[in-house]
Amino acid sequence: MSDSASGCTEPRTAVTEAEVEALVSGICFKTGPPRTLGVEVEWLVHELRDPRLPVTPERLEAAYAALRTVPLRSALTVEPGGQLELSSPPAASLMECIGTVSADLDAVRAVLAGDGLRLTGLGHDPWRLPRRFLRERRYDALETCLARGGPAGRHMMCASASVQVCLDAGHEEPGPLGHGRRWWLAHQLGAVLVAAFANSPLASGRPTGWLSTRQLMWTRIGPGRAGAPPLNGDPRAAWARHALDAPVMCVRRDDGPWDVPEGLSFREWIRTRLPRPPTKADLDYHLTTLFPPVRPRGHLELRMIDAQPGDDGWIVPAAVTAALFDDPEAAETAYRAVKPLAERAGPRPAPHNPLWTGAARTGLADPELHEAAVTCFAAALEALPRLGATDEVVAAVAEFRERHVLKGRCPADDLLDRLRAPDPSPSGSRATGGSPTAHGKDIRT
Repeated sequence: MSDSASGCTEPRTAVTEAEVEALVSGICFKTGPPRTLGVEVEWLVHELRDPRLPVTPERLEAAYAALRTVPLRSALTVEPGGQLELSSPPAASLMECIGTVSADLDAVRAVLAGDGLRLTGLGHDPWRLPRRFLRERRYDALETCLARGGPAGRHMMCASASVQVCLDAGHEEPGPLGHGRRWWLAHQLGAVLVAAFANSPLASGRPTGWLSTRQLMWTRIGPGRAGAPPLNGDPRAAWARHALDAPVMCVRRDDGPWDVPEGLSFREWIRTRLPRPPTKADLDYHLTTLFPPVRPRGHLELRMIDAQPGDDGWIVPAAVTAALFDDPEAAETAYRAVKPLAERAGPRPAPHNPLWTGAARTGLADPELHEAAVTCFAAALEALPRLGATDEVVAAVAEFRERHVLKGRCPADDLLDRLRAPDPSPSGSRATGGSPTAHGKDIRT
């Protein structure tokens, strides 16, 4: 969620609805054979000695100043709540992507450890209340806009983290790698990925009743800001209509606070031309303020996966997703596996439909999602060697499949098991020098 833009000083030429439709169609789906992929890995930043302890803004700023001196191949950005995100450059292969990000993460962790901090892979902070770290006009406007719908926006901005997988849009022609098929598959398979990798069952140290609290927060933000367009018809036309009808987050100014209109769609802004006519730069910016589970940005950005436990946990969803989209045989298997789920999703777009809600609430305990996940993980394991994955990566996916998928579990279930486990300490409280806990139970990742 680290898109940024500052002022709006370029010449202002108003755009029309027809121009917006043409521009969005042209820039958001750039077709061709799938050749590159990337990941954006977000992390919570916690105290190394006890992640429940607050980290002051001054400590974060000092650590991030040190990180800015470290040469990295990935782009390093800071999220509104102080989360860190590494965005890989487009990679020609899965292993190139994994190698680049792994090396960069090692460098980042070394610097943070020197400051007594660590990266934590959780979809939602289980201990701390959401708190703004960045003070920028973009995030001031975003918080004002989202606060009108309740507290979910602040949680999304300041307490969440994800693994986002970026894939080429696909061929112009139909078939397993065609852009229309990949767009449809992303929105059906996306629910399976939510369920399999759910890793955010806690808030304020207590279970929320959802295995992916992060996905719950996205759902509560609403369909205009965080929803997908309908899947019927051409993806380009559907996304262009969605962008036009989506609410404007803000009207930027060169000086002073940005206006945050209420209930103004981009289409209405074009028609009313108030408080000023929108420009192409405003359109470009508007597109960065929409957060659907699958965002077309020339490529497809899959945004539904919770951050994963462990230093290398992010590799498993990246590898599985790449295999199921970029290997033709695996893509066809995944398509057949998730096709029955479309009826359950119904007419409402993701994530505001029963399929996605069930995935976030119960994970792979859902029989239909479990069946689809078992099939998809088997297809991914067969495909990964064809994509050049190393034995270590294949083994990591196989271990995840054995530990979680085949048993109808996800990482969130592990967290809840630790929370519910009997406390081994005689007093029922955390033993001195022991692992970080919540309510006496070890839930450190």
